[in-house]
Amino acid sequence: MRVSTVILPIYPWREGREVWRAADDLGLHAAYTYDHLSWRSFRDGPWFGAVPTLAAAAGVTERLRLGTLVTSPNFREPVTFAKDVMTLDDLSGGRLTVGLGAGTTGFDATVLGGQPWPPGERADRLRDFTALLDRLLTEPAVTHDEGHYRAHEARTIPGPVQSPRVPFAIAANGPRGLRLTARYGQAWVTTGDGELRDGATAADARDGVRDQVRRLEEACVDAGREPATMERVLLTGFTPDRPLDSVDAFVETAAGYADAGITEIVLHWPIPGTQFEADQTVFEKVVAEGAPQVATL
Repeated sequence: MRVSTVILPIYPWREGREVWRAADDLGLHAAYTYDHLSWRSFRDGPWFGAVPTLAAAAGVTERLRLGTLVTSPNFREPVTFAKDVMTLDDLSGGRLTVGLGAGTTGFDATVLGGQPWPPGERADRLRDFTALLDRLLTEPAVTHDEGHYRAHEARTIPGPVQSPRVPFAIAANGPRGLRLTARYGQAWVTTGDGELRDGATAADARDGVRDQVRRLEEACVDAGREPATMERVLLTGFTPDRPLDSVDAFVETAAGYADAGITEIVLHWPIPGTQFEADQTVFEKVVAEGAPQVATL
């Protein structure tokens, strides 16, 4: 199992550069950031753009993979985002992963002045966004005139460093999203079973993820794809687990999710005074001592 982190884009760069460098020095597999215009309880505080943050991070890191977790069509367009992706892949020397998801009805859905899209339309837009982004990152010139997005002789030259394109990590739970993941994704992302009831235990959460993985594997088989070719990423912080309480707690959590089929576990970089509060020293110890213990899971 790989161990990664997500660094929220809340830091002025004089501080942020040290956080991203520290993540690189810790030996984490990847460091992602949220691609939102704001987010929940952070709405009235500092929040910087994901793309320029990742561009800056590319310049101060050497080994760490970088990425969005996740980008949605709520305020992105495939043509312009493809150019950003190509550039970020170049700046990072081919270390970029693009997380994609349908988005929600939150702040990002209304900040441009429109009404939130219903669930069906969000799923349609993710499908169309992903399909066009795939073409834009694999073909030098694209004209596209169907679905929710358009392109007219769009150029993405010279294309990504990675071949055939930057990998997609798609956040999806429903049948349509899992089919989309099986077709276009190199990885699948979950925050756990969103149907868990109050009082659910860590064991319940792991059983929920195990069921999600089973349905993902079925979608891969239906698409004629070997399920083992799909990475399975868990973004922690939204289940009853407490992996940052201690090294032992992390190892137990990681082992439980590895047994459920997860291949990469993502920990939020600690932020004091928020839902992602954790002891920074313990976090670093978890990565230094816990990650080697779960590497073979």
